Amino acid sequence: MGGGARELAGYLAALAGWVAALAAAVLPQWRQSSYAGDAIITAVGLHEGLWMSCAAQSTGQVQCRLHDSLLSLEVHIQTSRALMVISLLLGFFGIIVSVVGMKCTKVGEEDPVTKSRIAVAGGVLFILSGLCTLAAVSLYATQVTYEFFRESTIPINARYEFGSALFVGWGAASLSMLGGSLLCCSCPDKERQGQQYHRQSQPSTAREYV
Repeated sequence: MGGGARELAGYLAALAGWVAALAAAVLPQWRQSSYAGDAIITAVGLHEGLWMSCAAQSTGQVQCRLHDSLLSLEVHIQTSRALMVISLLLGFFGIIVSVVGMKCTKVGEEDPVTKSRIAVAGGVLFILSGLCTLAAVSLYATQVTYEFFRESTIPINARYEFGSALFVGWGAASLSMLGGSLLCCSCPDKERQGQQYHRQSQPSTAREYV
């Protein structure tokens, strides 16, 4: 795969990861009520996310309520919120920087070495964004797992388990880090930098005589 194609593939993967991270941050299904352990299926399914909690009736009606207070939230929810916001900001700046640095674009600096360095910077931002998403989702999943096995006196169908947003977040983190890694492969090698420096520093001796 050529350098330009690798950059484009990395950018598309990272962009898809950022969109998936945005969807994961907004979705309320970070944890959901469990239906395991009993044959009885409750008429109300509960879902909780970073910003709201929802109750889904068996009739299909869904009611959601935003979390009332920021300070009254549990620590892992506040931490996951902050990490997801940081992840989305890093990914947003990574999108802009990567567009400037990619070889297939005519935006910004025309020097290929400089553009490669800008693309690498965008890749680093995407990797950091993916790491923040991974940390947020893994922290929340750890807390859900801990509460699921800790509350042994509560029936299993009254506990919470992983929601679909967690899996979306893990996928988003993987795509962001994969795309960022591909963009980081655009780093110019020393040989190419040396050749360009030699061409720039070599005086032009060819003259046209009449």
